[in-house]
Order: sequence, then C-alpha cells, then structure tokens
Amino acid sequence: MQTNKICKTIHQYNKKPLPPEDMYKLQEIAEDYRTVKNYVYQRYSGIRSLLKIYPGYTVQNEMTECGLRTQIGMPSVYFYLAVFDALGDIKTQWAKTKTRILEATAKNPRFTEADKHYLRFVMKVGGCFENILNGRTVVIPQNMQQQYKNIIMDTTNKVDIENLNKYLCRQVRRKLNSLHTEKADGFSIAERAYRYGNKDGACGIFISTKENRRRVFVPLTDDNKYKKQLYIKLLPEKSSIEIAVPIEVSVRIHSDFIYEVGISMGIWQMFTTDRGHIYGEQLGKMHEELTEFTKTANAVYQREKNNNPGRVKYKRQRQKRNASMESYINQEINHMLEMEKPKVIYLPKLPKNSAGGLNRQINYSVSVWRRGYIRNRLAQKCRENGIELIEVLGKGISTECSECGAIGKFQKDVFCCICCGYEDDKKINAARNAIKRGKKMRDSE
Repeated sequence: MQTNKICKTIHQYNKKPLPPEDMYKLQEIAEDYRTVKNYVYQRYSGIRSLLKIYPGYTVQNEMTECGLRTQIGMPSVYFYLAVFDALGDIKTQWAKTKTRILEATAKNPRFTEADKHYLRFVMKVGGCFENILNGRTVVIPQNMQQQYKNIIMDTTNKVDIENLNKYLCRQVRRKLNSLHTEKADGFSIAERAYRYGNKDGACGIFISTKENRRRVFVPLTDDNKYKKQLYIKLLPEKSSIEIAVPIEVSVRIHSDFIYEVGISMGIWQMFTTDRGHIYGEQLGKMHEELTEFTKTANAVYQREKNNNPGRVKYKRQRQKRNASMESYINQEINHMLEMEKPKVIYLPKLPKNSAGGLNRQINYSVSVWRRGYIRNRLAQKCRENGIELIEVLGKGISTECSECGAIGKFQKDVFCCICCGYEDDKKINAARNAIKRGKKMRDSE
C-alpha cells in the first residue's frame, strides 16, 4: 500500500557535447541570473529592507520598476526566478542570523531567564524583530499581547527592554553576513521557458535564450518529460549540462519492515548494527585510496606550484573516485535496508568537525569521509521507504557499556567493561547503546 508523497530530485544529462555557440547562449542567461541575484542581495539584504522581503511582492514590483531587466535584456521568465531565488537566499541568511543570536543569548551569563525569555519572544513573534531593528514601535499580535505583558510587567524579574533591543541590533550588525555570488554556473527555468521534443530523431529539451523566439536544443540520455520548475547546471569545461528535476514520489510501505535497529557509523566500516551485521566494509579501503591520492596530488602541486601546474586532471580523477564512492554508499544503504527490514533506525548524532591543524594524516582521512553525504542519503532512503530515522545523543556512546551502563575502555577495536566484564566490538557496543537510548527517549515522550 502506498501512502503520502515526498519530494526528491532526479537528474537528466545531455547525450552529446553541446556546440560552443549553444553553451555560450546558456552562459549568457547564467551571467544575467548572477547579476540579478547580486543586485537583489545588495538592495534588499539589509535591515531596512527586512519588512519588504515577506512575502516578497513589494520587491517584485520594485524590481519591475527599476529597469534592470530592460537594461540587461533578460527575458522575464528568467528575471523573476532570479529575483525570488535571491529572496530565498536572503530569508535563509536571516534565519541563520537569528539562530546564531539565539545561541549567543543562551550562552550569555549576564542575562537573566526573563531577559532570555523576552529576546526569544520578540525574535519569534512576527513583526517584532523587524520593527525593533528599524527603530519602529513594536506591534504585538492580539493573540500574543497577554503573553508579552506578562514578560514586561513581571516585577520580580524586570527586563530592561531598551538595552535588550540595543543588544539585538548590535548582534545583527556582528552576525549578519553580506551576500554576494561570483558563480554563474546555472539558473532556474520555468515551464514556459522550455519544452521537451524531438529534433533529427533525438529526444531532448528546447531551452529559451535571450534571442527572441530562439531556443537551444539539448539531446538527452532519456526521453522522460516533466512539467516542473527545473534547474539547469552548466558544465562548460565538459560542454555539458545537468538538469535537476524535483518530483514527488509515493512513500513505499513494506509490511515486513517491523524491526528496531541501532546503528553506528564509521570511516572504515560504514554501518554496524546492534546485531553485529556490517555494511560498507570496502568504504575504509576506498577512503584510504582517496586519502593517499589527495595527499600525493597536493604534495606534487605544492612542489610544482611556481611552475603553474594544472589541476584539471586531478579534479577529474577525484570526481571519478567520489562518484564511485557515492555509488557504493547508495548500494550498501539499499542492501542494509533490504536485509535488516527496519521500521525504526536509531543513529547517534554526528559530532561537529573539529578544527584542523592537529594531524595532517588524520585531516586527510576525515576530509574524504563522506559522513554528511551518508547521513543525507540514509535519511532520504528512510523517507522513501516509510522508515522512521531517530537521532540519539552521541556523547559517550562508544565508551558506555551497553550491558550495565558503566564506563569501559578499548583494547584496539574491542570494548571492555571493567565492571561487568562485557566484551564486544566497539562499533557493536555503540550500536546497542544507540537502540537503548532511542527506546528510552521514545518511552519518555
């Protein structure tokens, strides 16, 4: 039985290299796309424009009137996509800035709980944050007015609203990064700017250009046709393009996926389950080969740096190795799901990357570990198969005994508990702790 749908991205590729003149026409659009985005960044990413970007129609109208589209001769079907693409980046930037301010607020020892409560409130209630930054009167929505009064009228924990508002303004000036892009390697395209069709017996896509009633034909490796907003990524060094297509697919529900599984991730063995099964045993060898390749190539580059050595061959070989690794990762994730038949997967949260400079060999190894890619692909495949993926606290998960909970020690790859005498592979022990923590967390909810 198939139930709800999820969104995933698939890709289409050109069947043969694009002629230089066709690639140039597409690069013209990408360059104009970049120009429009940078114009929007410069004009609307600041504090004074914060009230305009939600929902964004004011920006759209102002961009229509500014004359930029006529000046650069850009078709409207691309122009407005670039505008709203840039607005999306600006909104994301503000969301990240708010998150950084909230983190700084939580760690500030000078603030009382009432101060923190006020700052969290005005940053999350619509309109408050924007009006404070622009020096305007804060207007509280009617359904939130009583909560606001309770915060500011609390006599036991009086908050200094003026100073807290100034603090917010200072934090924004420090943490808001200016947006700009130098990349002109792609653009979004709406349905009315392309059509699928045939030319000279080949299936492909016709893409509108800056020339009136002129389209570039790109033969594709498949004959699938879509009616979606697409993203065209340009690869001029290969005379190629890559088309990203967002589609909705039905979640596959498996009646025999009934088990709860704890897993641990590693550089050498991708996944180890709480039952001792290992998936991705060749990942360590692939990492080792890529590490040695990267180390050797970088050493050669540094040695020959004054002679202007090229990096094209190195980039091509590294890309090929990465593609092979990604294919292997997806294959092993599919194999794990097929064999384990999980209803729920418990995965320890991955730690943040540590600062570099500790050990060059370790840094090379960690730099090629595709842990973020592995985590994202596992999450995507869980969504596609109706599997619940739960992240559990990862701190101390390898050193805690999964039998008695005491802190143990390692003897190479074997975990040993000095209290109860339990011994097992350290990855299996971590996976068993993952499922224990996950079940405990679910029971407490």
